[in-house]
Amino acid sequence: MKILLVYPRYPDTFWSFRHALKFLFKQATFPPLGLLTVAAMLPKEWEKKLVDLNTTNLSDRDIEWADYVFISAMVAQDDSAREVVDRCKKLGTRIVGGGPVFSLGYEEFGHEDIDHLVSNEAEDLLPLFVEDLKKGCARHVYASEHFPDISKTPVPLWSLIDLKKYQAMSIQYSRGCPFDCEFCDIVIMNGHVPRTKSATQIIAELDALHDMGWRASVFFVDDNFIGNKRKLKAEILPAIIKWMEEKNHPFALFTEGSINLADDEELMRLMVKAGFDTVFVGIESPNEESLIECNKSPNKNRDLLASVKKIHNHGLQVQGGFILGFDSDPLSIFKSQIDFIQKSGIVTAMVGVLMAPPGTKLYKRLKEENRLLPGGTGDNTDGSTNFIPRMGHETLARGYKHVVDTIYAPKPYYERIRTFLREYRPGTRTRMRFSPVHLIAWLRSTWVLGVQEQGRLHYWKLILWTVLRKPKSFRLSVTLAVQGLHFRKVAETIRQPAGGDIQTLEQATEMAGRDN
Repeated sequence: MKILLVYPRYPDTFWSFRHALKFLFKQATFPPLGLLTVAAMLPKEWEKKLVDLNTTNLSDRDIEWADYVFISAMVAQDDSAREVVDRCKKLGTRIVGGGPVFSLGYEEFGHEDIDHLVSNEAEDLLPLFVEDLKKGCARHVYASEHFPDISKTPVPLWSLIDLKKYQAMSIQYSRGCPFDCEFCDIVIMNGHVPRTKSATQIIAELDALHDMGWRASVFFVDDNFIGNKRKLKAEILPAIIKWMEEKNHPFALFTEGSINLADDEELMRLMVKAGFDTVFVGIESPNEESLIECNKSPNKNRDLLASVKKIHNHGLQVQGGFILGFDSDPLSIFKSQIDFIQKSGIVTAMVGVLMAPPGTKLYKRLKEENRLLPGGTGDNTDGSTNFIPRMGHETLARGYKHVVDTIYAPKPYYERIRTFLREYRPGTRTRMRFSPVHLIAWLRSTWVLGVQEQGRLHYWKLILWTVLRKPKSFRLSVTLAVQGLHFRKVAETIRQPAGGDIQTLEQATEMAGRDN
């Protein structure tokens, strides 16, 4: 068999970092870890190619070469995935679809166009598909209600990509989250009980990247890295610490976790010792009623600002996720979000509008209330949503636009970097390579941020402050400044709402009935 694995293109969002990556001559932030892992599960004798549309163009020759095209995508990649499917159909190449865009309520996507669907995790289903394919009796849909054991998941087939095109590599340690947030579909896809890999597996994956010559950032892509704290502290982190010391600290590690990380000083200390310097945390809202509404249990009844400060103090930069559009959000929520973000020193503050993914408790509740709307891009940073918010579409959209325009404007953004650096106590000993590319990137960014941008005065104030107060954090300060340029570029593309607002629940119900 000749297998072409295709990863559709992401839209230009806050998450893409596309405008920042160009300074380092990178094309994408992360590689398609899922497809690389799937490739490692396929028979070794099969020929394999991978095309990541975020770094490479897909030619007709590539499609015609393949017996099958494997496509995996997130919902935000829907448009690009459809284009790939249409091209494969036109050229007569059979398609195997997997990933969230082909499951979890999105089954209407091209069911008649996809030859075979692997709707859940691949570990148990892909061997069945391969065996049926060899026998000539492959089914249309492969699905399972069981979550597979990932202790036998192979090391990704890194040889299929050019590592130099990416800013960071990826590793997955666990799947699943112990919490039950109303808006989140992670527990639907991966379950409540975190399933984990062994320390041996993690070390093997670190070895694979090291052997390929990688010497930069590695992202542990777990939706909640600290879902099983006991195993982390007893097995995984000690193994990583030992490996990092033996290899002279070649990687800077970062991941995602919940705010209750702040409650475990031993865990934070071990993570930093292992080389972690950043953790993405779902803050969601400073409004307690909104947290109660969405059942964000680890965030409730706590001083969120103090928790963020504590994590910063222990050497982990907090990147924060924030959501607007909860039913419990007051009209003052937009100012509250801005104030919280500025005071917290969370520089990378990813603010999005609430979405209701199919299958979630939020989706089911809104369906019962007749408030769902068609569509939904899966990109919660473009200002769109798939339901009728209580505060009204126009109010929410205008408020969202105001928040992102404010927090990413040069003056408040650079002020937030200083707030963060005052609290940050880095502890990592990662030996990051410094090359001529980094010098060129610094010169290019200085020209853009310090000469061309209107906020150049605030940029130079940040640089002078960093040199005088936090010289060891100079590289981090510049990196964050460059990322701010990307956030501003994306914020400029978010459109202001047009048309009238929906101010009452009666109007919302009436509109939902019409649209559905």
